[in-house]
Amino acid sequence: MAGTENRMAPKPRRDPERTREAILEVAARLLARDGPEGLSVSQVAKVAGVNRGTAYHHFQTREQLLKETTAWVSEKLCKEVFGNRSPDDVQEERLDPRALSENLANFAMENPELGRIWLATMLRSTRRASDPFWKLYKNHIDRFAESELAQPDIDREVHAAVMLFGVFLWPVWARSSVQSAKERQAMAQRFSNESLRLALHGSMRKEMFPDLELSDMRAKTSRDLKARAVGQKRAD
Repeated sequence: MAGTENRMAPKPRRDPERTREAILEVAARLLARDGPEGLSVSQVAKVAGVNRGTAYHHFQTREQLLKETTAWVSEKLCKEVFGNRSPDDVQEERLDPRALSENLANFAMENPELGRIWLATMLRSTRRASDPFWKLYKNHIDRFAESELAQPDIDREVHAAVMLFGVFLWPVWARSSVQSAKERQAMAQRFSNESLRLALHGSMRKEMFPDLELSDMRAKTSRDLKARAVGQKRAD
């Protein structure tokens, strides 16, 4: 009877959305490692542990998989950096350059492969203005430039591009010399501090941000560097 009951027990129902998400996560990893030329539906299916038929059900062609993977990366950046907020929601919120800078730097440091995919996609794209993450970030820069917090005549596109390219390339440079999560966090904080310092003396009106004092940020960076040096000596 027990055997009969087991045979008659209903099989667990598949979750198509979870399967699709798993495929996209693997596709993003392979895309970061091998580039667009190395991406294939069958390879992604194999690594993701799903059969080829299932993978092809979700993504009929390599081109569709590539397109939807890059879109998934952009949407993930939106969610992780801005939360579940639309451009209209962001439009209504109080501007907080420090929070945005730290959020972005921390996420980029912990997810360098997503940053590399986004950068490569944007460099290849002829329709950059339609990218969800670029639109959301550029919207934030536009609001900042139009507010009383900013210096006049900011080149908004250049400012946004410099900040995003810097934050996504910094982990490529920094992660080769760090090991622990604490060290990665310190490196992310260094980037956030320096980007704010540069903005404070270039695009931001200093009097509007009394809490972003240069001396305070330098002191914090100095403490982080000293702590890292001590940690390296102990490791040696």
